[in-house]
Amino acid sequence: MGTERGLGGSGGAAFRWVVDVVTAAGFASTIRTSTSQVAFRHRRGFAYRWMPGRYLTNPAAEDVLSIALDRHIESARFKQVAHPAPSVWMHHLEIHALADLDDEVAGWLRGAADCAAGTCPRRAGRATHTVKRNLLPDDGS
Repeated sequence: MGTERGLGGSGGAAFRWVVDVVTAAGFASTIRTSTSQVAFRHRRGFAYRWMPGRYLTNPAAEDVLSIALDRHIESARFKQVAHPAPSVWMHHLEIHALADLDDEVAGWLRGAADCAAGTCPRRAGRATHTVKRNLLPDDGS
């Protein structure tokens, strides 16, 4: 099964876009494909394309790009931001159309690839705490 078609769906163009951004930045990354995701790695994973329909009943998007960074990025574009380890912030971006993948996302990907390669800039006072975000609608109570 080809890497671009490994997950099915219409994400071939999104996959190609991620590959182009990572390649243009000069990163020698490995692509690992499973039945549920495509992982982009350089020493460790830094970006994952996955299909929420495999896990959720009525997902809002067919594809999600998850970007692992060393810091929390505050952006309304992310559906969710998780903090699974002291030095990892996982940012989940729903992909509704190829237009959702732009220069801002490319910058986040390059930053994630830098960190995976061990060359991300060390930030003084880097956050090591969890930011809790209410992902449920406010019911007014």
